[in-house]
Amino acid sequence: MQINEAVWPATTSSLANDLRTLGVKEGMVLIVHSSLSSLGRWVVGGPVAVVLALQQALGEKGTLVMPAHNCDLSDPAQWENPPVPQAWWNMIRDEMPAYDPQLTPTSGMGMVAECFRKQHGVLRSGHPQVSFAARGPHAANITSGHSPDHGLGERSPLARLYDADGWVLLLGVHHDKNTSLHLAEYRADYPAKKQTVLGAPIHVDGARAWVHFDDIEYDSDDFVAIGEAFERECASVTIGQVGGATARLMPQRALVDYAVRWMERHRT
Repeated sequence: MQINEAVWPATTSSLANDLRTLGVKEGMVLIVHSSLSSLGRWVVGGPVAVVLALQQALGEKGTLVMPAHNCDLSDPAQWENPPVPQAWWNMIRDEMPAYDPQLTPTSGMGMVAECFRKQHGVLRSGHPQVSFAARGPHAANITSGHSPDHGLGERSPLARLYDADGWVLLLGVHHDKNTSLHLAEYRADYPAKKQTVLGAPIHVDGARAWVHFDDIEYDSDDFVAIGEAFERECASVTIGQVGGATARLMPQRALVDYAVRWMERHRT
């Protein structure tokens, strides 16, 4: 493989400078959804460099948040990709290891989020499926009290980010990965909203238990349309380059409020 010497690799310092140019400021409370591969073929230090660059741009008073979801800890009766035989369901429910904030890995969140989850000083919320990791002065407030019921709703880190006037950074991904739009799903009043019951293994009083909890059926099919409409109609989104990635920076509160109105108009 030939290397183009004119194209320099991304580094912690170059990524931090790009983030500052985009508008990331010291002291922000920032949730990041990312794709390492979007940053370019060469990132010196890989996901570690990205995490360090984000923390450099935020400074010691900033708080960094990332999704740490693991939907593998779920009821096998609802598995579709692939489904498993019904004869296995009870065995899976009995044997699946309980959620452990330190041990349970992220699933489908990307290398940067998984790297960040394991960093010293990072706190992780207690939801077995849609947890969040955070590090910084607001980390404890953001991750504590994450209720199993309605996991991305009012008792979730997303709502605590809203209260803290947090910001959203989409780093090489689009709005279909923007979990803050799920908070809008809970707050919006639209007729197509459906309730569901989920299950997962957790520790209860020191013992493993399979528990059920209430939630809504998430629907991210229109998230890209919502995000693009927000970008057109609001002057709140800054779009720029971070390394080789297209990045979007926006205030979470304005995004969620807009998405609530959009859903109530368009979801029928």
